Amino acid sequence: MVLYSFLLLLGTSLAGGMESDIIGGKEAKPHSRPYMASIQYKKQHTCGGVLIREDYVLTAAHCLNHSDYPDQDHTEVVLGAHNINKVEKSQQRITVMEFIRHPMFEKSNKPDYSYDIMLLKLKKKAKLNKFVKVMPLPKKNGKTPANVKCSIAGWGLKTSKGNQASDVMREVKLKLQFSFECQYKWQQFFNSERMICSVSDGKHAFCMGDSGSPLICNTKPQGIASYTINGSCTNTKYPQIYVKTSYFLPWIKKNDCTNPRYLAAGSSNAKLSQFFDKVIEKRYLTRDPSQMQSFTDRRRFNFKSFHND
Repeated sequence: MVLYSFLLLLGTSLAGGMESDIIGGKEAKPHSRPYMASIQYKKQHTCGGVLIREDYVLTAAHCLNHSDYPDQDHTEVVLGAHNINKVEKSQQRITVMEFIRHPMFEKSNKPDYSYDIMLLKLKKKAKLNKFVKVMPLPKKNGKTPANVKCSIAGWGLKTSKGNQASDVMREVKLKLQFSFECQYKWQQFFNSERMICSVSDGKHAFCMGDSGSPLICNTKPQGIASYTINGSCTNTKYPQIYVKTSYFLPWIKKNDCTNPRYLAAGSSNAKLSQFFDKVIEKRYLTRDPSQMQSFTDRRRFNFKSFHND
């Protein structure tokens, strides 16, 4: 029987409440991941991202929708950070000028999370140094076999039941799951061509607080964090889902230079994406009794105002 369920978007919001991230992990060595970006709205961490060019950050498409973040010109990317609640000399804070979501993400009335990917064009180029570096992208159609151990990092909770986010970057190692297992569990919400997944051992997991953070496998960002099971990120039955970076290489290369952009309100020749003009009214999914949660929004998690899928 088909039932309604929710998708948990693993990210953050401005309000207090439930907010989570790396569970069972450890504090990362300061500045050991110089490609990491903290995407912030009005100085508050909202999503993770990865610097792929001096002026481009790759993240999740469901981050920073206009209904929850109406003043898009208040969005910044912080690079070179370890403690995001301190002003570190290594940090570079750069305004986001353009939001480039994959056009298929919001093509129909319901977002397609197999296209949950977005480029952020920065207002100026980052200064590359030992604290801020570009992360090379994987090869096209690169293999991501099951049982390979990958890692992911972000800023958030140490436990799934806490309510205090971590100031410092934390990291955890996760094992990739077989695609057929992900397909079996998530059914129509998993696309093996455009997605990969990891499995929790019940103690270690990536959870709400950092949509858009890169899943690093063999030194390359093979995935961008998208969603997991609602209410239990360490659930061993439901894999955590990421969009497959290698699938989107042609789109990334096409859009980081020439394609029409969605500009932040306040940049020259600005126009908001039609996506920003839509208020997501229905936020339900149809599948099995489980609830699904995406890697974004502390506030939305608190009152079940999840992204529509």
